[in-house]
Amino acid sequence: MKRTALAAITALTTVIGLTACGSHSDQPAQIVATTDVWGSVAAAVAGGHSNVKSILTSAVDDPHSYEASPSDAAAIADAALVVYNGGGYDHWADDVLASHKNVKTVNAYSLLPPAAPGAEPANEHVFYDMAVAKDVAHTIAEDLSTTDPTNAVAYRANAAEFGKQADAIADTERQIGQRHPGASVVATEPVAHYLLATAGVSDATPHGFATAAEDGHDPSPADLAAVLDLINGRHVSALVINKQTETAVTKQLRDAAAKAALPIVEVTETLPEGQDYLTWQRQTAEALAHQLDTAPGR
Repeated sequence: MKRTALAAITALTTVIGLTACGSHSDQPAQIVATTDVWGSVAAAVAGGHSNVKSILTSAVDDPHSYEASPSDAAAIADAALVVYNGGGYDHWADDVLASHKNVKTVNAYSLLPPAAPGAEPANEHVFYDMAVAKDVAHTIAEDLSTTDPTNAVAYRANAAEFGKQADAIADTERQIGQRHPGASVVATEPVAHYLLATAGVSDATPHGFATAAEDGHDPSPADLAAVLDLINGRHVSALVINKQTETAVTKQLRDAAAKAALPIVEVTETLPEGQDYLTWQRQTAEALAHQLDTAPGR
């Protein structure tokens, strides 16, 4: 797979003495998420009724290249529910689950609408898709309601509130395109693909550059020159940077954008410290809106 990391709905309390496979209301099920992104979604739904463990919680961990440790594999195998991204993004979870087919899972990528026959695989960064996040929350709530029916009302209410806030974020994203029709960007990586798509902001990144970034390679001189031309000539509205994977190339693009007074929008693949999923997504959308609103005329 190609390469490329809420205000709390309810208070998440510390749950003591849980077993990994508990399934009764007096012994809540343990949820294991591959990243803190999906762990945050699960925690929003679970409230204080189920324990949630996230395997990757650091911005320095790359979900694409990470390899599960023995303790990670044991946590996944013993979990009552595993929430993961799918689409090859956290392939190491697929590797573990292949040997533990009895483990219940929520695969976020699988909740995308079916692709058209012959179409290229969909972008794997589905955590920027509010509709997918809502579906993940709903699916978690239904699973927990089955294993812990005593708290079913709470799980479903939490998922509904999560969905309401996700819809509000999607509305904010759509308003960006309404205020800036024809806006376009170049991106160091296609991390924020679904944010841009919902906002109606086109990604003008040359295909060769985007492919090289996804594969973890340096772009060809021609592709780099094409991106620099878009930036230097202000032929796009902003530069989108995944600040967790900055390289000599991305620094060159950042410097060029600063010199051209082109707005720079930073995105991440994992939760910024102290933030939950909805706060992170809300602030990222607001940052894109702010940069486009305050940019000098092209």
